[in-house]
Amino acid sequence: MTRPFEIIALVGKPRNPDALHTHTSLYNWLTAKGYQVLVDHRLAHDLDVPAEALCDLLTIGDRASLAIVVGGDGNMLGAARVLSRFDISVIGVNRGNLGFLTDLDPDNFEQELEKVLDGEFVTEQRFLLEAEVHRHGQIKSRNTALNEAVLHPDKIAHMIEFEVYIDESFAFSQRSDGLIIATPTGSTAYSLSGGGPILSPSLNAITLVPMFPHTLSCRPLVVDGNRRIKLIVPDDGRTLEVSCDGQVSLPVSSAAKSREDQSSPCPSTQACLAGVMSLSVSWPSSLNSRCSEVNNSSATVSSSSSSMRCCWKVRKSCRLSCASRPSLLSKDSH
Repeated sequence: MTRPFEIIALVGKPRNPDALHTHTSLYNWLTAKGYQVLVDHRLAHDLDVPAEALCDLLTIGDRASLAIVVGGDGNMLGAARVLSRFDISVIGVNRGNLGFLTDLDPDNFEQELEKVLDGEFVTEQRFLLEAEVHRHGQIKSRNTALNEAVLHPDKIAHMIEFEVYIDESFAFSQRSDGLIIATPTGSTAYSLSGGGPILSPSLNAITLVPMFPHTLSCRPLVVDGNRRIKLIVPDDGRTLEVSCDGQVSLPVSSAAKSREDQSSPCPSTQACLAGVMSLSVSWPSSLNSRCSEVNNSSATVSSSSSSMRCCWKVRKSCRLSCASRPSLLSKDSH
C-alpha cells in the first residue's frame, strides 16, 4: 500500500524544553515507523540527528511531502509563507498559546498523526496575501501574509489620512492609525482585536478593519474576495509600512501610490499585495472539518508625486486539509 507521505520534515525553533521534547519525540516516532525525516536546520544544536537530515525551509519544501510545525500559530505563519510555494502539506503541533492553526495535542500526537499518515484527512483551501514594494516600476521587496496585511505609519500612535476605493469606485475617506486587510483565516487574529468580524474559512472574502478611526460612524467592511481595494494616502513626507502577519514589515514611502495591477508599472514607489501562493491544511477526518476554498489575494502599493495608493486583489487559491483534530497545510496543485 502506497503511503501518502514518504519524506516528512520537522519545522520550528523550540523556545522551551517542552517544545524540544516534542521535536525529539516526533523524530524518534517517525524514524521508528520507517519514514525519512528532514529537520529544520535551526534545530542543529538542539537535536542529535545526522547532518544530512538538516535542511533549510526551501530545501524542505522541495524535498518533503509533509512538514510538521511544532510551536504556536506564529511558527505556522512563518513556515506557511515559505512552504506555500511548494507542493507540500503542513500540520501543526501546538506548543504555543492559541493553537488556531497548530491544534495537534503535543502530549498525544501519535493517535491523530497516525490517521493523517494513513491518509485519513480532508483538504481545506485558503488564500494568502502577497505584499510587494515597488519603486520606479521595480519590485524592491515582497513577502506574503496568511492572516493579514496592515498599512500603518512607522511610528506608534501617528494618524494617517487615506481614501478607500473598491473596484475603482470611491468607498470612503478616513483618518486613522491605519487599515487591516485580513483573510478569513486572519479574521480571528489581529483583525478580531481591532473589532473585525469572524469569517468562516470557506468564504471568498476580505475584511477591511480601520485602526482607531477618528470618527463616530466607521465600521469594518467585508467585501468580495475578487474585488480590488485601493488606499490613496496624501504625500505628507511620512514613511508608512505594510506589515505581513505582524512578522515582516515592508517600508513604503508616503509619496507612493498603490495598485493591484503589476502589468502596468508605476514610475515611482509601490507596495503591492498579491496572492500568488497556495496553502493547504489537513487533519484527521473524525472531527468536523474546517475545510475552505478561497482565492489568493493580491494588492499593490505604488507611488506618484502626491499620493500613495494600496490595492488588494484576489488572484490564486490555496487549500488546507484536515483529519480528526490536527491541522495540516499544503500547496494547491494549481
